[in-house]
Amino acid sequence: MTTVEANAARIFEDAHRMSDAALERMEAGDIRDAAEKAWCATMRATEALVLVRTGQEPGKSTVASRRLRDLSLSDPSLVNLRDRYIARQEVLHGECFYHDYYNPAEIDRFVNDSADFVRDAERLAQGSVSAG
Repeated sequence: MTTVEANAARIFEDAHRMSDAALERMEAGDIRDAAEKAWCATMRATEALVLVRTGQEPGKSTVASRRLRDLSLSDPSLVNLRDRYIARQEVLHGECFYHDYYNPAEIDRFVNDSADFVRDAERLAQGSVSAG
């Protein structure tokens, strides 16, 4: 296993933990914390995907966002994930966490789908490992 693969695996594990934590917070009725944990799962999975695809860890959410957008321009298989990422960034992180504005059904759907997002990012990272 290369360094890139090992680091990406560690980041994906963290993304799964955050997705699980988001579900737990949702069950406890803490919608805002659940939203932020689901966003963290999304962000971490994206960081791992970008690491695998580019060989470089993004380090900042703005870098991960930009690199995912750039990667999706050259690889159409990433467009759906990119669109899901952008929606989660806006709704989970921006509206719900920062501004305490949310539609409970929408947050519930995004939180419950966070594990799928992580798995999809893992699938899209397989077979695309950079040297490292």
